[in-house]
Amino acid sequence: MPELITRRGWLATAIKAEAAPVTTHRAAQLLAASPWPTSGRNTARKDLRALAARGLLVAVDTDGRRAYTPDRSAA
Repeated sequence: MPELITRRGWLATAIKAEAAPVTTHRAAQLLAASPWPTSGRNTARKDLRALAARGLLVAVDTDGRRAYTPDRSAA
């Protein structure tokens, strides 16, 4: 049986592969190429905030914009 993965789990894994902090815009681009391609910008924003609340991502401010990086200590 194939392993089930949630949209947020998929996004967290995709963000770990990114070299730079991920903005909402970039998260929406990642989700557009995912098994959930109809997810929009608002969904990406909520997913990023939820992943940060769970301790998987860390919110950082880059050039006055909110971005997220993986929490390396959670790995």
